[in-house]
Amino acid sequence: MKKLIVFSLIGFAAQLVDGSLGMAYGVTSTSLLLLFGIAPAVASASVHMAEVVTTAASGISHLKFGNVDKTVVKKLVIPGSIGAFTGACFLSNLPGDLAKPYIAAFLFVLGIYVLSRFLFGDENRVKSDKKPPSRLLIPLGLVAGFADSTGGGGWGPLSTPILLSRNEMETRKVIGTVDTSEFAIAVSATLGFLISLGPENFHWPWMAALMAGGIIAAPIAAWLVRIIPSRLLGVLVGGLIIVTNAKTLLNTFGWIPVSWHASIYGFLYLVWAGSVALAVRKLIISRKRAFLSQ
Repeated sequence: MKKLIVFSLIGFAAQLVDGSLGMAYGVTSTSLLLLFGIAPAVASASVHMAEVVTTAASGISHLKFGNVDKTVVKKLVIPGSIGAFTGACFLSNLPGDLAKPYIAAFLFVLGIYVLSRFLFGDENRVKSDKKPPSRLLIPLGLVAGFADSTGGGGWGPLSTPILLSRNEMETRKVIGTVDTSEFAIAVSATLGFLISLGPENFHWPWMAALMAGGIIAAPIAAWLVRIIPSRLLGVLVGGLIIVTNAKTLLNTFGWIPVSWHASIYGFLYLVWAGSVALAVRKLIISRKRAFLSQ
């Protein structure tokens, strides 16, 4: 019973982060299941089954708060679903870990770009007359969906920073759109796992606990996205991308001594915290100027 309560809390925390920053539910939940000795394919299958419910709750909440671009959702879900289903069916035969460090390196650099652009760039950067083109969204959906089912999480970590690095969408709509479209990816991946693994390999009690926590957190996260300024959201997302992918890089490439890892993590977290503090300071200054100019 204690373990189920812990998993409910993990589901709540993971969905709160995922729903407000556009990523981390799958990665957090899968990592926890792997720590308890669950096989990678079973862990990913269990998380995706839980995500069918949590992403539905998250999508409904984001739609209610106006955080979704429905046109972009439609362009993402079909290729994303194909990629997720394919990856789930062939997970046991795919060398997903071989590509993981290279994807992590790409996202680490992209995270630095996202953080610095939102921290130092113009807050009013959205080109309201444009949307991400299909030539970007189709391959992005395929790759992100495939990575999501093979790695237990990847839809948000790939889709959110790539869309944020462009100028076509508001930050809150990037997060809401990615979270809403993830429902179709979770359903497709789950169908693939049901076919390839069978329902007996799903860890149902743990899934129910993850679902319960995620359902409670979903509307709270969607509300936070609605009220948190874009500059601060962008810095939070950028920092999360950096620290999560730094862990993958440090664990993969052995040329950095293990004794240095804690110091590197500490430095990255300090940079992230300092960036958040600077973003808040800039927001306060801009609000004061706006107030005085009235």
